[in-house]
Amino acid sequence: MPTLPIDAQITFLPVADLGRSAAFYEGILGLPVVVDQGTCRIYRVCGEAYLGLCAHSGATPGAGVILTLVSPAVDAWHERLAAAGVTVVEAPSYREQFRIRRAFYRDPDGHLVEIQEFADPDWARG
Repeated sequence: MPTLPIDAQITFLPVADLGRSAAFYEGILGLPVVVDQGTCRIYRVCGEAYLGLCAHSGATPGAGVILTLVSPAVDAWHERLAAAGVTVVEAPSYREQFRIRRAFYRDPDGHLVEIQEFADPDWARG
């Protein structure tokens, strides 16, 4: 089967308060807004990977959904997020089974956000 083109990737999360979530994703994480549609905002994470936040009354975090941001600066991210008062679910730690260093946080709506670094030199960067 031939591969069909994909130009970008967007993950959308429902949020109860778009302004509060924007303060987290723009102000604390520093993600740039690329499209503001009023009730939805789309942020560039890196390259052609995007995160969309859409206001939705009664929004609840999805069970098992994790927004993972890959970075070689897990400890620096932890310092920034903890200093900003972000809820720390798990401080930075190394998981030998997966060869990753990671930490977990909660965004203002309770979505689980992971900052992760791959220690495996063979992980697929594409």
